[in-house]
Formats: sequence, C-alpha cells, structure tokens
Amino acid sequence: MTEDSVTGRFSVPSTLAGQRIDRVIAVLLDLPRTEAATMVSSGAVTVDGRAVAKSFRVSEGAVVDATTRARPVAQPRAEPMSLAVRYEDPDVVVVAKPAGMVVHPGAGHEHGTLVHGLLDRFPEIARVGNDPQRPGIVHRLDRDTSGLMVVARSERAREVLERAIAAREVERRYTALVWGRPDTPRGVIDAPIGRSPRQRTRMTVREAGKEARTRYEVLETFDEPEVALLGCELETGRTHQIRVHLAAIAHPIVGDGSYGGRRDPLPLARPFLHASALAFSHPVNGRAMHFEEPLPADLAATLEELRRSSSE
Repeated sequence: MTEDSVTGRFSVPSTLAGQRIDRVIAVLLDLPRTEAATMVSSGAVTVDGRAVAKSFRVSEGAVVDATTRARPVAQPRAEPMSLAVRYEDPDVVVVAKPAGMVVHPGAGHEHGTLVHGLLDRFPEIARVGNDPQRPGIVHRLDRDTSGLMVVARSERAREVLERAIAAREVERRYTALVWGRPDTPRGVIDAPIGRSPRQRTRMTVREAGKEARTRYEVLETFDEPEVALLGCELETGRTHQIRVHLAAIAHPIVGDGSYGGRRDPLPLARPFLHASALAFSHPVNGRAMHFEEPLPADLAATLEELRRSSSE
C-alpha cells in the first residue's frame, strides 16, 4: 500500500455555502460522497478549527482543514482490458486512450485505469519510474480526453522522454471544437495556470500559477451554431491546460461542462478534445517517431453533422 494524499485547506466558496460538510469535501477533493463522510466522521476534517458532524452545514468563507489524513491506495495490479496500441518496442509504447478512461490510479479510481491495462499487457513497466501508481507514465491526458500517449517501457526510455518533454522536444497536437471564432487564424495563449481557490477540482488562469503556453490554429469554422475547429499544440503540460486557456479567451471547448462549454446547440457528453498527433525522437535509437490518430466516433459524428448542415 502507498499513501495518496487527498487532503487540503481551503475557504468555502459562495457556490457551496449552506451545503453539508461531507458534500463540500466530496466536491472540493473530488472524492466519493461516502469516503468524504468517513473522513468527517473520523475527525480528519475541521471547520474553523473544530471537528464537526458530517451533517454540519458550512458558511461562505469558513476555513475547512482536511490536512490530517492520507488515504491508503493499493498498489495497482494487472487488469485485462482491450488497449488500442499503435506502436510498441522494448522501450516505448504508443497507445490511443479512449475518452472516459483515467490514466493512473488515484482517489476514487483504484481500478480500470490505463495503468492497470498496461500492467497486464506489459508487466515489465511495473519497474519503470519511482512512483508505483504511475509506472511508465511520462505525460497524461484528462479522463474525458481521447487520443495518443507515449509510455516508457524501460527506465532508460523514461528518463530520456521526461527530459525531452521538459525541454519541449515532444510535439503534442490536439484537435478541439470551440464556441465562437478566435479573432486571428493563429495565436499563442501565454498565461499561467494554477488551481482555482474557489473550486479546488478546477484550474484557472492566475498570476500565482505555473507558466503555460498553448498554440492554436483555426482549421475550420461553422455558422450554425458558431463554432470553430482548432489545432492546438502544447508547449507546456499543465493540468487542463488547453481547456483552461481556450475558456480564458472566451472560446470554451464544446461539451466541456467544467469550463463553460456545455450548451444546448451541441449537447456533447464530454469535451470535444482529442490528442490527434504525437511526435518525438525515439529515446534510445534517436529515430524520428510520428503518429496520428483520427477522431473517435462520437467526435467525428458531431463534426460530420456540422459539415453537412453548413453545406445545405
């Protein structure tokens, strides 16, 4: 067993004022409600410095402290599952992750992650890296983002790939459908990203955040509804980076309920965001590697319907 921290200290935002403390903990720490209730009942949570019952209703601005408990998380074990492997050799694996799959185990996700499937097909990755929860993982995709990832199958590959990503030598290109039309056909969004002080499960552009740069190019536009298909390229890899950056310039991703993109004209069940291209130098032999992944069926159908409607 290892310790996976699910703790923090925060002020209650107005959106959660009047809610039960167990629900507040569940929302802000992204935990199942039952687990949040257990934390409160065990005395691991205080409000303004005192322990409370799980039915206690919080006030806006109250200081909630959940820093006294870390939840044990089991070491991930191999779980048979179908993986869309696009390339493999003794050092690297390139896989197309489906939407809805979490990359590695964590709070609330102890089974069914990409790591569990990789351990079944490539058991040697259990020895790659220093974090047993993330063996071989050198970058991630959000749960509801589909597309390409490279995974290190050997320790030498992991070290080189992590350096290459830090040096911005790995090309990661995404396809996104956004509301509205950007003012320019190409642009760079350069804005630091940090965790939202009001909603701890979300990120936001903030001065105290970490450097973040996203390049975009308009690929196609539509009038009814007014949306644009973009190609986006990461220069950095912050949590929710593309989603936060595009929302910050008033062009949230279609279907992204967390950042203002879920709207009736196109009621997608998840963000229209897909990791469509991946390029890097092979970490051992230096060979140029390039992969492309077409849109999955749900996103392709949405795009096809937009094209059909615009041609009528």
